[in-house]
Amino acid sequence: MNWKELIENRNRFFWILHTCGWFGFALAQFLGSLLHDLRDIFVIVIFLNSYAGWLLTVPLRYVYRRAWNLAPIKMIAVIIIASYLTAVVWQVIKNINYWEIYKHGWKPEFWLYYTQSSVWSFYIILSWSGLYFGIKYYQMLQKEKQNVFQANTLAHQAQLKMLRYQLNPHFLFNTLNAISTLILVQENKTANGMVTKLSEFLRYSLDKDPMKRVTLTSELHALELYLDIEKVRFEERLSVSLNIADDCQNALVPSMILQPLAENSIKYAIAVKENGGTITVSVNRFGNDLLLELADDGPGAEIKNGNLHRENGVGLANTRERLTALYKDNYSLVVSNNVPSGVKVNIRIPYELGS
Repeated sequence: MNWKELIENRNRFFWILHTCGWFGFALAQFLGSLLHDLRDIFVIVIFLNSYAGWLLTVPLRYVYRRAWNLAPIKMIAVIIIASYLTAVVWQVIKNINYWEIYKHGWKPEFWLYYTQSSVWSFYIILSWSGLYFGIKYYQMLQKEKQNVFQANTLAHQAQLKMLRYQLNPHFLFNTLNAISTLILVQENKTANGMVTKLSEFLRYSLDKDPMKRVTLTSELHALELYLDIEKVRFEERLSVSLNIADDCQNALVPSMILQPLAENSIKYAIAVKENGGTITVSVNRFGNDLLLELADDGPGAEIKNGNLHRENGVGLANTRERLTALYKDNYSLVVSNNVPSGVKVNIRIPYELGS
């Protein structure tokens, strides 16, 4: 097991550092004892004291786990109180060990003497607590760095893959062919409008970082550009219906999240039906979630475990990959049969507002 794997295995990492720390404390005590004329039996006292410290600080780990999400002031209070109480108990044990073993069972006349030198023990336990939180924050930082690195890697991969399905050569070829046909029949105004929309769509898809989020209004504008281009090809065969809740207009969504879903619907639903069909986009808010749905009324598809069962499909796979990179486990993407026919894709992401 390498160092990276050891750090990631937090439980094993704790026990190794915990044991090494108290072993270091015992070694330091032993080396310090060499400066004094002490009997060899004092080594047993050092061992027992260190072992007691090892045992007593283990429960602190579980106390600090519960205090981890407390407000800073409350967390500091828990650390100080827990450290002091542990230090007092540890000091009592150390004093008993010293008196029983090194002083042959000597006992003080006043019970308060059992806690003498507790301040020094408090400093040791407080240092242990500081190291515990320091290492835990370091592990969190390393985890965040790893997540950022992974997100950047996925962003690069997603951007490369996005070019594969967003700027589909067939889509570009069909669009340019339609523009050429319009020019030949002297539909110059329509051709010019199509070129304008194509340039806007390409600019949007290339400029927007696939790992960044945009407002739903901006995303719907890009989707409408794409669908308007396709409408020139399919004419009356393609209908689009938008049902957008008013409080969702400024909600943040991943850029180009709807276009690959619409492209799937056009390819597998609209294009294969003689009379075409309708693509319906619905967006609503439910509590702290944003619900997006894109549905078609095509012939449907084979669905297994909430996923389309198609070979060589990249649109949904890339969409799911981007959602995972952005939201981790706080999202869902489910594919199901539409009623009465077709396929619908439902996406749930956190509801966040943009500026």
